[in-house]
Amino acid sequence: MINQLREKNPLVHCITNYVVANFQANGMLALGASPVMGDEEKEVEELASVADALSLNIGTLHQRSVNSMILAGRAANKKGIPVVLDPVGAGATSYRLSVIDEILIEVKITALRCNAGELATIMRKDWSAKGVDAGEGEGDLTELAVEAAKKYGFIVAVTGPVDIVTDGQIVHEIHAGHAIMSSVTGMGCLLSSVTAAFLTVDQSTDAVAEAVQYYGEAGEKAARISDSPGSFKTAFIDAMFSLNESRLQKGGRR
Repeated sequence: MINQLREKNPLVHCITNYVVANFQANGMLALGASPVMGDEEKEVEELASVADALSLNIGTLHQRSVNSMILAGRAANKKGIPVVLDPVGAGATSYRLSVIDEILIEVKITALRCNAGELATIMRKDWSAKGVDAGEGEGDLTELAVEAAKKYGFIVAVTGPVDIVTDGQIVHEIHAGHAIMSSVTGMGCLLSSVTAAFLTVDQSTDAVAEAVQYYGEAGEKAARISDSPGSFKTAFIDAMFSLNESRLQKGGRR
């Protein structure tokens, strides 16, 4: 699927947070996609209407960006392109959660890419999270992801020690990646945009699972070169650029 993506060179409209915008754009270019980073209300509908996918990230929220996300999301829905939502720090404040609720009402989301704490917050389950970190909680995360996918009608990709991708029926459990990835700001944010790019090839659960598998393997490859966050970040971009296939197994379904 990565080779199909690179042939397509999809234009992915990213409304993201200012902490990670540069890393996200460079990562998308290394992947083989073309990012456009625009959140001005006056142009987001036009940008979404010419894009192949839309990636929404609430990391550094303000009301103008919320308005832009909804406008862009509606335009993307009208065109029929995939929309990926990254609910960064969903449980950090009540405002963040209200924004997520609003987006889920106003925009048809293709895939939710999140960590365990964010998913639990959206589903109103007890979970102890700190800021944008995943935190800890009790319960079966796979069951929670399946429940969310069925409730909202989208694909859920929840990342952690074992990544889970499900549409409520098919479940992929992906064992890829490296612990150092959690020490680099923006790794999850970039994955959300990578997921959007893969969905331009095929709007399916398999495409999201392939994106997560590919991303994890790029992390493993980069970790063999560097085990410190600063140099790992550069090595990871290089790994994304050079990785030409991934090892997603269909046996990962159940």
